Amino acid sequence: MTIRLSVLGGAILMASLSLPSVGRAQTISYADAMTVLAKDCGADIKKHCRGLNLGNNEIRSCLEQNQAKVSPSCTSTLSSVTASIQLRLEAQASVFKVCAGRAKQLCKGIVGEEHIIQCLIKTERIDGEKCNDAITNAGWR
Repeated sequence: MTIRLSVLGGAILMASLSLPSVGRAQTISYADAMTVLAKDCGADIKKHCRGLNLGNNEIRSCLEQNQAKVSPSCTSTLSSVTASIQLRLEAQASVFKVCAGRAKQLCKGIVGEEHIIQCLIKTERIDGEKCNDAITNAGWR
C-alpha cells in the first residue's frame, strides 16, 4: 500500500494543469503530500481503485471518476494537495526568471543553478519579496 501511495504522489506531482503566477502561496513537500494522501485517501484507493496502474494518473483519475463514492475528506485532500504540489512545480520552473535580476546583482561569478540558489538563499533578506516567495514556494528554503 505504501508503494502504491508513493506512486500516486508521483502521478499527482506530474499532473499538468494551468497555474496562477507565483506569489505568496502555500505549497506542500512531497513527503507531506504522501502522508496526507495516505491518511485521507488510503481506504478509498483500496476500495475503488484496487489493481490500477499507479502511473499515468490512473489512481487520480479513478478517484475523480468515483468522486460520488469517495469520502469527502479524500476528495478535498486530493484537490488541495494537487493544487499545492502544482504551485510548487510552477515555482520551481519560474524561480530563475523571478530571481534573475537579484541573482545578477548578488551572485556575480557564481555558476550553476544549484549554486545560484544557494547564494540567493544565503542572501534571503536582501533578495526581495518576489524572489524570496519563489524560492520558498519552490521548497528550496
